[in-house]
Order: sequence, then structure tokens, then C-alpha cells
Amino acid sequence: MTTNPTIKATFVPQAKHNIMKSTLLTVLLSALFLLGAAAQTADVQGILIDDTDTPVAYANVVLYSGDAMLKVETTDDAGVFRFRSIAPGSYRFVASYIGLDDYVVEALVVVADQATDMGKVTMQSTAVQLETATVTAQRAIVEIKPDRTVFNVQGTINSTGDNGLGLLRKAPGVLVDNNDNITVLGRSGVLVYIDGKRLPLAGDELRAYLENLQADQIDKMDIITNPGAKYEAQGNAGIIDIRLKKDKSLGSNGTIGGTVTQGRKFRSNMSSTGNYRNKQLNTFGSLGYNKGENINVMMFENFQNGLLLVEENDTEREFSGVNYRWGTDFFVAKNHTVGFLVSGNNNSSEATTLNTSDISLQSTPMTIDSVLRAENENFADRDQATYNLNYAYKGDKSSVNIDLDYGDFDNVSIAFQPNRYFTADTDQLLTENITRFSTPSNIDIITAKLDYEVEALGGQVGAGTKYSKVKTDNIFAFFNVIDGIDVRNDSRSNKFVYDENVTAGYLNYARSLSQKVSISTGLRVEHTDATGDLMAFDGSETDPVEFNYVSFFPSAGVTYTPSRMHTWSANYGRRINRPDYNVLNPFEEQLSELSFSKGNPFLSPEIVNNIELGYTYAYRYNFKLAFSRTTDQITRLIGPDDRDPRAGFISWENLATQDIVSFNFSAPITVKEWWNVFFNASANYLDNQADYGENGVVDVQAFSYNLFQQSTFTLGRGYTGEISGWFSGPGVWGGVFEFDSSYSLNLGLQKKFFNDNLNVRLSANDVTFQSFWSGEANFNGLRGVGQGNWDSRFVSLSLNYKLGNNNVKSRKRKTGIEAESKRVGSGE
Repeated sequence: MTTNPTIKATFVPQAKHNIMKSTLLTVLLSALFLLGAAAQTADVQGILIDDTDTPVAYANVVLYSGDAMLKVETTDDAGVFRFRSIAPGSYRFVASYIGLDDYVVEALVVVADQATDMGKVTMQSTAVQLETATVTAQRAIVEIKPDRTVFNVQGTINSTGDNGLGLLRKAPGVLVDNNDNITVLGRSGVLVYIDGKRLPLAGDELRAYLENLQADQIDKMDIITNPGAKYEAQGNAGIIDIRLKKDKSLGSNGTIGGTVTQGRKFRSNMSSTGNYRNKQLNTFGSLGYNKGENINVMMFENFQNGLLLVEENDTEREFSGVNYRWGTDFFVAKNHTVGFLVSGNNNSSEATTLNTSDISLQSTPMTIDSVLRAENENFADRDQATYNLNYAYKGDKSSVNIDLDYGDFDNVSIAFQPNRYFTADTDQLLTENITRFSTPSNIDIITAKLDYEVEALGGQVGAGTKYSKVKTDNIFAFFNVIDGIDVRNDSRSNKFVYDENVTAGYLNYARSLSQKVSISTGLRVEHTDATGDLMAFDGSETDPVEFNYVSFFPSAGVTYTPSRMHTWSANYGRRINRPDYNVLNPFEEQLSELSFSKGNPFLSPEIVNNIELGYTYAYRYNFKLAFSRTTDQITRLIGPDDRDPRAGFISWENLATQDIVSFNFSAPITVKEWWNVFFNASANYLDNQADYGENGVVDVQAFSYNLFQQSTFTLGRGYTGEISGWFSGPGVWGGVFEFDSSYSLNLGLQKKFFNDNLNVRLSANDVTFQSFWSGEANFNGLRGVGQGNWDSRFVSLSLNYKLGNNNVKSRKRKTGIEAESKRVGSGE
């Protein structure tokens, strides 16, 4: 064994002066050499192959300088990678790819003006399951995984100034209609989750919640189109799980930020997060506040009973809201965790809507008979809170999760509506009918859930049970305002109470049959016992609506990977969509006494069978073909009112069947080193069928498509730019409303300061102002042609600052109340 000798230099005093001159000269020459070397750069290149000598396309390759990431690239179709203009020095090189072990070079030396060719770099196969392996070098805007599509929101500039509802409009394969109903791949009945916790909201309540949830608080959205038996059977189109930002390691950290937005109206928001973790506990929280104004314009021409009604609604709304979240996990023993989570959303709004209807005969459309003006004033206050207790055990081969949840949702809505009829020139008042509505509602939800998983029978076995109890208490108080005094009209006022109990159990099994084939199968059983009781204030009685049924929901899937570059999959699932709680409520909500909507207590739950076929090339290019058949599809229909030939209403009914064939394609594309693109295209063909008797036949077919792209540009000097947009082709909303195409173009610019702790973003949304909607409905003797828009064109400036340790991690939590989702609210 040899060691390096220690070299000693001995200087005599007489030579000291010369030595100092020589040393100074050496230092100067060295400095000049280093400056010259720093000005010189070199390229690093190579070819990645696997252990079968096949090129590894689209792998991540990263250069690290110390612990800091210096540069990240991806290989091309031939496995070739190249780092350009790298300064001389020693770097750590890491190549990673799903299904292969990382290839690491601890000290890769780069010499000035001398290209470093690493030649062929061989990566070895790994036993890591594809479903759980992740590449952490860079997160794509959209990721396609075996069971879901992930829309990564955090870090995208064009999300700035937006909110949860606006981001859903941009998500691939997702469509939000003119009534804020959400569809995925053409299918309705989507459930919205927050961090694995299902939101028991729909209609106006869901819209208000999502608008109160700012984009700066959102990390990503998981779009699960065919959930397995472990998930609730509720929801025909599957689940959209909105994941809020989380932190990542021991210590404490936080963020604080704000956004100002200017469209036709001004709005702003502030948000903050915090996290502290040690070996005994992890406590975390977030707080958001927003305030502003928005507008909404809607116009309709309705042809019915020989009459023409030209209706226009102009709404201006002021809003403010707070959302909060606080939780703590206690690590009580090895593998055992106990925790709690409290979250809430409190928002209020005041809106004024001018509803104007010009009434004339179809035979003489230019001669207006009379004009109805309804100047509505609306106030709404929504207080929503959920509480969760959780126990989790995570062993080497088994896990247990127990959730107890309680949710309280209190909504108060008051509307003042004067209906005044004028002559055609609006100079003379003919008659008036002034009304006021008070519609408080309360929803209480209690759930208990147990999930157990264990390695057994050569795979993974899962079993669980859940019980949920929901009670909704809704009051509709109708007042005639006579000489300024509110007089309750008991013949039009009532109370609707809905009780629902659902008991469920499931069994899952998944395993790999070989290195190429894996399967999963499951069965969920749910027993529903529900009663809807309508009680009129005038004492008249109606029979309660009762539901009592047992439903079975099988699911199955198979994945076939003949080679590393190719993955095929097939999935089947059966699901149910129970009516939203307030959709069962027969209350009449109106924009004027000639334009209103009402619920239907006799709605049946809809049942859907979904089949999906998928193909993925190189874990990058993804194709999906799907077919679904829904019986008793719950849908909205527009028709004339039997009581007044001038009036029209929107009702809820069950279609006989709805068939949808859909296709989806997505791909990340590297155009240049500085230009990356994500592209998604989806298309569907829909067939709606129903027969309600005379003039009530639904026979609608439509082909629709949706395109989404986002381009990200590395502009140099720390700047990043984005151009994104979507185009939605014509299609069908609800049962019969055929809508036209629309599109949106968005621009963004980002710059980071202070060691990337301060992030400044500037964005412009819908710059061409083309995301409006328009279309036509024809049903039961009423033909309506309409269009509408909102304050979708705006400019936003956002600042976000990171505090403390940016690597603190909080436990991912799913709770039990997620099962009662999306079913609270008006359903609009």
C-alpha cells in the first residue's frame, strides 16, 4: 500500500524577495488562465441504451454541480443526449428512466474547448413497479399514469390570477358548460375532491367554492376516468381530485403570495401556507382570501306557443371569501399515525341582475307587445366546514386506514325580484308583481370508513367498508311584496327534507401474472336507503319519495407490456350517479316570473358502464379509446311552462339512454432545447335517447372535440414564457342544448429573484375574448337560441415568496367524507 508523500518547500531568507515576485507573477498568470478558462465552454454528449442494446428514448439526464441541479435534458428517439456550453469543472451525472436503474457518474470532468463524449451508456433493468416509479428531474405539465391523468398546475405561468373553476376549463379532456357543469370525455356526473376528500357540493355552491380556491394554492389535478372498487361508486365520469400544495422534509417552511387581476372588473387574492415537522408530529395549514367583482351576460331568443321572447340577463357580482385548512399528524409509534384535519370555505356575494324580456308574436317579431323588466338583487352567504379524525398503520406488507368525518354546510340566499311590465317604449308601467325569496339550507354529513390492504395470494388484496349519513334541510319561503311589506305566500312556500343512508363494502385484488402482464379486479356493494319529504306551508300533503336498493359495482383491468416502449391496457367499471341533493328539491328558482328552473323529487339514479382501452408509447405518447352506456341519464331539459304560455323553465329528467364513444391523445413534445410543448386532443360522439310522450322526444346525436396545448419557452436570464390555449368544437350540453365552438388563448411570463425564493408572474387570459358560449335547444315545442360570456379576458400580476426550509413534507391525507360529493347545491 502506497501513500502520497508530503512535499515540503524550504526557502532561505535571501531568496524571499525573488520568491514573492515569482509568487505574485504565478497568481496573476493563474488568474488570467482561470478567467480565460471560464470563458471557454464545452458540450457533453452520449447515447443511452438498455441492457438489450435498445436506445432509451425520452429519458431524463441531469448534471449537478454539488447539490444544485445545473442542467436537465431528455434523450431523443435514438437515445442521444447533449448538454451544450457547459463550463469546465467536475459534475455529477444522473440518467433516469422508468423501469431502469439510475445511471450515475459521480465525477464527470468537463475540459474547456474539448467535447466530452460519453459514448454508449448502458442502463440496467430494475424490478421497480412501473405504477410507483417516478422521475423527479422535471415534472411535465400533464402526466398520463395507469389509472389517471395528472394536470400539474403549480409552476405554470398561465394559471396565475385564475381559480379552481378557471383551471378546470383548461384541463385536458375537461369541459365546463354555460351552467358550470363539469364533463370529462363527454360524460357528466364528475365528482370533485380536495386532497382525496370529496366535496359534497354542486351547482352554485360548487362554483362558489372553486372560485374561492385560488390557483396559487393548487399543486395539481388528478383526473380519474374509471376508478376501481376502492373508490365510491358515485360519479359516472369519475373523479377530479384537486391536490393542494404541500411541503417536503424536516423543519419548518411556508409561502406567502398575492395576485391582482384586472379585466372588465378588478379582483385580488392573498394566500399563505405553513408547515412544521419534527420526529413526533407534523402540523400544517393554509389560509386564502379573495375579493373582487365579476360580470356575466346571457341572451336568449325563445320561440314558443306562437310567441317570441327576446331575453337578456346582465349580472354584476361582488364577492369575498376565506378558505382555510389546518391539520396535525402525531407519530405515536413506529408505523402508527394519528391525526386530525379541519378545513373550511366561507364566502359571500351580492349580485344585481337586470333581466329584460321583449315579448312579441312570431308572426310580427318587430312589433313588441310588452317588455318585462326584473331587476333582481341577490345576497348569498355560504359557510362550509369539515372535520376529520384519522388513524393510519403502514407496515411492510399491510396497511390500515380509519377515517371519521363530519361536515356542516350552511347556505343562506335571499333574492328580491320586482317583475314590471312596460309598454314597448318602456315609458308606461302596465303592471307589476314584486316578490322576495328566502332559501336557507343546511346539510349535515357523517361518515365512517375503514380500508385494509395486505400482500397476499401473490399480489395485493384490499378490503374496506364505509357508512355515510346525509341529512339536508331546505326551506323555500316565497313572499309577495305588497306596499313595501313582505307577505308570505304559503301556497308557494315549502320545506324539503332529504335523508340518505349508504352502507358500502368492497374487495380488491391486483397482481402481476408475469413481467409483461398485470391484472386488477374488484367488487363494490352499496345499499342505499333514502327518503325525500316535501312539506307545504299551507298544510297540503304530498307522499314522501323513497329509495331503497342494493347495487353491485364490478371493476376489472389488465395491463400488457410486451416491451419497454409499449404498454397496452383495458379497463371496465360500473358506476352510479345519485341525484344531487338539491336537484331532488322541487323548489322553483327564477330569473323572472317568465324564466325559472325547478328540481324533480322523482329522479332515479343513473347507472353507467365504462370500457376503456389504452396504449402508451415510451411512457410519453398516450392514446385512449372509451365507450360508456348510461341508463336513466340525469339531464337538464328546456321547455315551455304549462301554466303560462309566455314562460319557460329548465327541469331535471331521466333520459332513457346515453351512449358516448370517446378518444383521447396526449403527447409532450420537445421542439427545441428552449421550447417544450404539451398537446392533448379529445373527441367524442354522443347519442341521447328519450321519449316523454307528445312533443317530448329526445333524439340527439353530436360529434365534439377539444384541443389543448401549452408551450413553455426558456428565454434566458432567468425568464420563462408560456403560450397556452384550448379549442372546443361543437357538441351537446345536457339533453338537448347543442353548443357552438369556442376557444381561448393565454400568454404568460415568469422571472425568479433572490435565489429563486421570489417568483413573479405576469399573465394574460383569453386575449382574443373568444371563450364565450352559444347554441340552440329544441324540445317540447320550445326552441331557444342563446349565447353568453363572462369576465374571462384579464391580466394578472402575481408575487409568491418562499420562507424557511423548502423541503418539509406533510402526510398525504384522504378522508371518509369524500363519498358524498358534488351532490349539494342547485345543480346548475
